[in-house]
Amino acid sequence: MLIDSHCHFHLLKNPQTADAALAEAKANGVTHFLNVAIALEEHEQLCTFSARHPEVFASIGLHPCGEGPEPTVVQLVEKAQAPEIVAIGETGLDYAAGEGDYQWQEVRFIRHIQAAQQAGLPIIVHSRLAPADTVRVLKAADAGTVGGVIHCFVEDTKTAYELLDLGFFLSLSGILTFRNAGELRRTAAKLPIEQLLVETDCPYLAPVPYRGQENCPQWVWQVVECLADLKKTNPSQIAEQTAENFFRCFPRAAQRLVSRS
Repeated sequence: MLIDSHCHFHLLKNPQTADAALAEAKANGVTHFLNVAIALEEHEQLCTFSARHPEVFASIGLHPCGEGPEPTVVQLVEKAQAPEIVAIGETGLDYAAGEGDYQWQEVRFIRHIQAAQQAGLPIIVHSRLAPADTVRVLKAADAGTVGGVIHCFVEDTKTAYELLDLGFFLSLSGILTFRNAGELRRTAAKLPIEQLLVETDCPYLAPVPYRGQENCPQWVWQVVECLADLKKTNPSQIAEQTAENFFRCFPRAAQRLVSRS
């Protein structure tokens, strides 16, 4: 079993190819997927796709850089009741635009955490160039009560252990394979495999040797192989362990799997 813990089938250049991308990934041994929302208006699309493909789970949330009306806690909790939804997010902080006032992102982030707490679901956290503030907000909002995952983790070892101590999982993406990601590889080698996930962030961040191409879920194997090399084990063990971790991180996904078996 191998799980792509964070992908966006609906954001492929040609969304009509989502079924084909899913079929190709399954043919290459990727068994389950978390199709992550970046906008509330995607809710019906993601739930419909998951209803047709029970191996694909979904989330509900508004990306920290997303535009449109701010969702209320009530709206997020209501939409999270759909059986296909296993998490709130992605949510968090993104400072890639440079210096400025990001207070509005923090307000949005906290609102998603509150929704996760009310819905009893984990959160998918997007943190870009904001490690200290991400940790601060998670602690202040008592986000450890629901836990979740820091997707596309790229921070240092100190930050990693602060997040692990809060009960969060860390998800490694194709960035792990990049030539300039030596520090991340050194950090990943030290982290407990029991709290790691793997992802593609499809259609973004294609791993080596596919950099520059539109990423696809089947290439999560490149992340697995890189992590296996760092951990001095074989890829199948990494695949199985991260799959087990995924279902601990997202209990509703495990429940949905059992209900359909």
